[in-house]
Amino acid sequence: MRKTRKMVCSLNKRLSELALTLEKLKLAEYLKYLNNVRRMMWVNFIGGLARGLGIAVGFTLLGAIVLYILQKSFLNNLPVIGDIIADIVEIANDRLKLR
Repeated sequence: MRKTRKMVCSLNKRLSELALTLEKLKLAEYLKYLNNVRRMMWVNFIGGLARGLGIAVGFTLLGAIVLYILQKSFLNNLPVIGDIIADIVEIANDRLKLR
C-alpha cells in the first residue's frame, strides 16, 4: 500500500513537471496558430515582405559599396583601363567593317 502511494506521488510530481514544461513551450498557442489558416497566412505574408525588403536594401547597399570601390580604383588606374577600352572599341570597329 505504501509503495503504491509513493508511486502515485512520484507520477503526480512527474506529471506536474511535464505540464509545466508544456506550458513553457506554449504548445496550446502553437496548435491554435496552426489551426488558424488565415492568421498563419497573414504572418507568413508579413514575414515574406520583411525578408524581401531586407534583401532589396542589403543588395542595394552592397552594390553601392562595390560600385564606389570600383569607381575609386578605376580612377587611379585610368591609363590602363583606357587602353583596354580602346582595344575593345578597335575590335568592335574591325568586326563592323567586315560585315
